[in-house]
This record gives sequence, C-alpha cells and structure tokens, in this order.
Amino acid sequence: MTRILFVGQKPETVDFSDPSLQPGFDADKINAGIAIAVDKIRERGWQGDTCMISPDAAGGAILEAALRGEVYDCVVIGGGLRLLPKSLGLFEMVVNLVHKGAPNAAIAFNTRPEDTAEAAARQLGGLEGQRRAEL
Repeated sequence: MTRILFVGQKPETVDFSDPSLQPGFDADKINAGIAIAVDKIRERGWQGDTCMISPDAAGGAILEAALRGEVYDCVVIGGGLRLLPKSLGLFEMVVNLVHKGAPNAAIAFNTRPEDTAEAAARQLGGLEGQRRAEL
C-alpha cells in the first residue's frame, strides 16, 4: 500500500498576526483542511499519516521519529512551512530531515492542506502505475 506522510506546522503554533498569511486564516481552518487531506488520501486507497510539528528543535525530533517509524512513498511538506519568510529555517530543517530519513520517498509540496493528496499524486503518478502493473 502506498504510504504518504503529510508534514506541517502544528496549527496552534502558527503566528496568525503574520501579514504574509491570508486574512481570516486560523487554527480551526487549518485543522479542517488537514482532516479533508486525510480523507482524500484514503479515498485514493493510500495510507496517510500526519506529522504536525512545532517550529523548534522538538518539532525536528517529532519528524525524525515519524520517519524512523515507517517507510513512506511520498512526503508532502505543507505550504505553511515554506511560504512564510520567517519559516525559512524551519522549512530547511524539514527538507533536510526528510532527505535523510526518507531518502527513497518522493517529496511534494501542497499549497493548502486540502490539496495534499493532489500534491502526492503529482509525484507518485509513475510509481502508482508501476505498482498496478506489478500486481
């Protein structure tokens, strides 16, 4: 079964006063989007895990543990980790941890939680066809 890991910042730790965020965005909207993402991943017949991290060293440890626990076909890194200028260091940490902890996984980027499955599908298109052919 195809396994997807969705990595994002814990919604409760986001600074919603950041002017680079869409007005009206809040933790409840992000959590609702994450739930939609998980449902869309399951609808594709994939196993989906989420790894919501804090923007500090503890977040890195959480991601490392998630990557050690499973083998993933694709890791989707959330837009909130890479779109905010002040999150650049966190984004770099996440990319490097994924590169080290899941070297064979495709890496995809969503634009919002709800399009996580689509982001993974862009990277897994060839892999999914290959798996079906092997069955």
